[in-house]
Amino acid sequence: MNTNSTSAKDKQILIFSFYRDAELHGARLLFNLIGHLKDADSQLKLARHLADEVRHAWLWTKHIVELGGTPISLSDGYQRRLGARLGLPKGILELLALTVVVEERAQNRYMAHVAMPNTEPETKEVLKAVSEDESWHLAWIERKMREIAAQQGNEHRADEALARYREIEKEVYTSLAADEAELMRS
Repeated sequence: MNTNSTSAKDKQILIFSFYRDAELHGARLLFNLIGHLKDADSQLKLARHLADEVRHAWLWTKHIVELGGTPISLSDGYQRRLGARLGLPKGILELLALTVVVEERAQNRYMAHVAMPNTEPETKEVLKAVSEDESWHLAWIERKMREIAAQQGNEHRADEALARYREIEKEVYTSLAADEAELMRS
């Protein structure tokens, strides 16, 4: 997309496509977790969480279409950038830590966006709808990660994985935010 001639609406559609892409990749991550966490409680929570992520992607898709656009297929979205930087998680604790970190980013990003002064009411509705689920997502995933770490006698591994992933995620997000800021200036 040529940012020199990109309209404000096209910029919004691109940003919302990044949000949509992150939700879809988050759903993929949760789908992978379903095969690892076999207990009934986790299966129930993962199904609900997965449904939320897919619904969030649908809300962004619907909002994009309501703006007169179509979702943009991204080759360098947040999750892809993060995956390229992190590599594959090594075990369930790292997979859960990664999920916590991406959920934290989603929650923070949506809260920052809804607080922006020029955010349209329709966009605020979508941001609020997707944000409502994030606290629960974070709480149950982190609780499960810490439970598994304690069962393995590796409580420190959970903290180490979170710290490492948060540091790397911060670098990835800083790059993405710089690209977004450049887009908005164009």
